[in-house]
Amino acid sequence: MSEAIGQPTRPARRTSRLKQLYQTKRTRRIAVFLACGLLAYAVWVAVRWQAIPGTGDPLWTIPWWSKLLLLGALAAVFFALFRLGGWLIRDARKLYAPSTGLRSSATSVRWYRYMNPVGPLYNLYRNRDLLRQFTQREIEGRYRGSYLGIVWSMILPLMMLAIYTFVFSVIFKAQWQQGVETSQGEFALTLFAGLIAFNIFSECISRAPTSITVNPNYVKKVVFPLEILAASTLGAALFHSMISIAILIVATLLIMGTFSVTIVLLPLAMLPLIGLCLGLGWFLASLGVYVRDTAYAIGIVLQVLFFMSAIFYPVSAVPEALQPIMYLNPLTTIVESFRRVLVWNQSLDWEPWLVVTLISSLMLLLGYTWFMKTKSGFADVI
Repeated sequence: MSEAIGQPTRPARRTSRLKQLYQTKRTRRIAVFLACGLLAYAVWVAVRWQAIPGTGDPLWTIPWWSKLLLLGALAAVFFALFRLGGWLIRDARKLYAPSTGLRSSATSVRWYRYMNPVGPLYNLYRNRDLLRQFTQREIEGRYRGSYLGIVWSMILPLMMLAIYTFVFSVIFKAQWQQGVETSQGEFALTLFAGLIAFNIFSECISRAPTSITVNPNYVKKVVFPLEILAASTLGAALFHSMISIAILIVATLLIMGTFSVTIVLLPLAMLPLIGLCLGLGWFLASLGVYVRDTAYAIGIVLQVLFFMSAIFYPVSAVPEALQPIMYLNPLTTIVESFRRVLVWNQSLDWEPWLVVTLISSLMLLLGYTWFMKTKSGFADVI
């Protein structure tokens, strides 16, 4: 007899397994939706005192059925975002599956698959060990062979801070705001906070056009994630910025006698800057391979941005008709955010911050897509 008496047949066992899998998925979805409901309730508790537009009454005064509809809509939105996130993660895993050992080519991959917002993060996470090693090499290699070593990371910002402070507050007698008396120390701290943000951007962008051309051996290897080169440069820039931020905190305590508690918002202030540096870094790294003049042009652009990013002056000092043009530069909002959380003990200006974060996120995805679609031709050019 092919099957023992009392034992389920093979199709029956397969059907039972599929049914069990379906029940497991259904249970997981129910649990996720309940968690989304709890999150929606937490959001309701946080915003229920907000005024209803046009009436001025708080939100908690709406009828009970309106509350249920609002909570249900929020839970449905969170659940949809959760499902979308799960699909994006699965797609990123398929796209960046381990290669077979041959040189990977992006020509067969549709460009829009690289627009997956989870893709760059997952790719960097997958190569995190290599990224950490290259970032450490960037940090150690900068002052290799010098006697003071990493101490230069503290000396250079202090020297530049002293020079700029002397020129603008002593020679030019500049005040940060007209009609508001500020000491030289406060002017120096305000200036230094803006310089920290710009120095991160400048270091990443100035080195991006040559990051591929100075490493031809990595291009010609069988499998090497070239996209981590721009990310490692950003990691080194962030490390050195932490030293400058530590100096700024100590100087704030000594000069102003206070400490900015809103410094906890610094990661949020850095978020659009990181996206901007990565997106432009990937784009310029690819462009620098095909157009070698890019590195020279970037030097001029950085000099222009240095004086057009409201580092040495507030935006309010610019004529009112030109202020919207100043805000077209994302660095203006980023520099302002650094000052608010590091020196002025103020929260972020959320509306401009959100706009700049969305723009930098889009630039990150576009720069990453450009890099991944063009890197297959690097070996032929180099």
